[in-house]
Amino acid sequence: MKPHIVLDTNVLVSALKSSSGASFRLLSLVEQDLFTVHLSTTLVTEYEAVLKRGMTLLSAEEIDDVVDFICSRSVLNKIFYLWRPVLKDPGDDFVMELAVKANAIIITWNVNDFKQAVWFDIKVMTPRDFLRFLEVLP
Repeated sequence: MKPHIVLDTNVLVSALKSSSGASFRLLSLVEQDLFTVHLSTTLVTEYEAVLKRGMTLLSAEEIDDVVDFICSRSVLNKIFYLWRPVLKDPGDDFVMELAVKANAIIITWNVNDFKQAVWFDIKVMTPRDFLRFLEVLP
């Protein structure tokens, strides 16, 4: 059974800043059907807002293309409940809610921000650790 994941925004930012890191490698595997990416409207909105703040060298149109690609390869989840605040940064709670709804692993560079995920039996991994889990990295 392939794993289900939620990509935190920092992973996407990292992937679009450098083509040499684990985040970029993970993003490049999205179309290979090794895992299922889960999204919510809130997460897609955050992707667009953060990426369009000039965090990468991509144009707004290129960012739209990347987000559209991710959306086309993902499962959209509707979230009907809110558990706020649960995390140290309440701005991350919607990521946790999505992971609980989808029974998904949270992929983030800020693992410490999701310590409370254990309360919900949700795993949290860095992109590098997830690639090792998939056995695509040594």
